[in-house]
Formats: sequence, C-alpha cells, structure tokens
Amino acid sequence: QLQLVESGGGLVQAGGSLRLSCAASGSIFSINDMGWYRQTPGKQRELVATITGGSFTNYADSVKGRFTISRDNAKNILYLQMNSLKPDDTAVYYCNAAVVLTTRSLIDVWGQGTQVTVSS
Repeated sequence: QLQLVESGGGLVQAGGSLRLSCAASGSIFSINDMGWYRQTPGKQRELVATITGGSFTNYADSVKGRFTISRDNAKNILYLQMNSLKPDDTAVYYCNAAVVLTTRSLIDVWGQGTQVTVSS
C-alpha cells in the first residue's frame, strides 16, 4: 500500500529551526513533483514549497529565504528545512507527491500531516 509518512514536527521558539521529513513507501516506480503544504484551523491548505523530479524548486513568498525543500530520490524522501521560524508558521504541515506506481498508474498522495507550533 502506498503511503507518505511525515515526521519532524514539534514545538519550537520563534527564531528556531525544524526539519521535516516525508518518506514514501509502497509500489513506487518513480516520483514526479513533491511538495509541502500547510493548514491552520478555518483556513484553506496553502502551498509552502514544491520540488520537481529534476529538483527545480518553488516557494511561497512567505517562506522564501527561510525554508529549503529538498529530496533524496534514491530513498524516496522529501525534506523541508525550516529556519528563522515565526509564530505565523504554526500549522499542520502536509507532504504531497505525484507517484508513478509499478503498474505505471499516476496517483496523487497526501501524508497524514505533522504539527508545527512556533511560540513567541
């Protein structure tokens, strides 16, 4: 069964750092675009950063210069290094991936989310 499992969330003071990880497992042939999104109660899920299979990256303006997205294609792991965290970064962070299965079907998969809380 294909799944994405996030880890690395937690409580940190403003100005601190966290590193999120997202491990993909299952009948994976390859993974195309991957990304991190976040959501706070009562608001829509928003894009944080994306990375293509060729490692081209895109960031939300609110995180540019503070967050870095990267991936390990050999291990099917996605990372998000978050520095200079602000209270406004508090949210549940979700991993997303466009996965080509061994059957050559393409599916869009979401992780279960990991809570990031930044205290002031």
